Amino acid sequence: MPPSAPSPAVQAWRDHDTQARTLPGMSLGRVPLSADPGDAERLWAMGARRAELDTPVDLATPGQAAARAAIDRLCLIRDLTARAVQVDWDLRLPPDQADHLWKVLSHLHPPRTLAGLADADTALHAWRTRHYLCKLVWRRGPGFLQIRDRRWGDLRRFTADDARYPEAIARLDRGAQAADIPADILEELTTEHLVLRADELAWWLPYRVSRWLQEAMAV
Repeated sequence: MPPSAPSPAVQAWRDHDTQARTLPGMSLGRVPLSADPGDAERLWAMGARRAELDTPVDLATPGQAAARAAIDRLCLIRDLTARAVQVDWDLRLPPDQADHLWKVLSHLHPPRTLAGLADADTALHAWRTRHYLCKLVWRRGPGFLQIRDRRWGDLRRFTADDARYPEAIARLDRGAQAADIPADILEELTTEHLVLRADELAWWLPYRVSRWLQEAMAV
């Protein structure tokens, strides 16, 4: 089992607008979370439309405890992004991987700050101006699953009908030990930049569609 990490907490508001959230009744206060799949849904049900993470997402510090803490927060950001909730968060990347990793994560709501990258301002500008909902999504049909990826500018489709994939994705969804995932599946998903590796953990990047940006046929 991966080592445990402190559960995330957020400050939450009923409106995403910076000025509107200061009005009476807009603040939901500090909301402690459980680092489980229901966190984003609970925030949404509470009326949260903007959330601020308690600590940065740190992918630069080695060790499984740091990796677990980072992935717990990335899970929340991914699941809130899927619901079009604005997330205020900060990201720290290892300098030797930063130029690639920010693009891998660019389907998530853009962070406030980005550390570890030499030209962070340019990367943040690109992330903010090119971000939109459904940039990296997956869906499951009868006997298959499909991922649609627009992080690189064009539309890339990945379709799998191997019955082992749904089980592997269910494990990867909250971050799993890489050794617990079938090696051929993990290699293929890694090659397609559909999982993030942090220490010995692997995490599923795409989110399931919760809110369509356009008509379903156009996504």
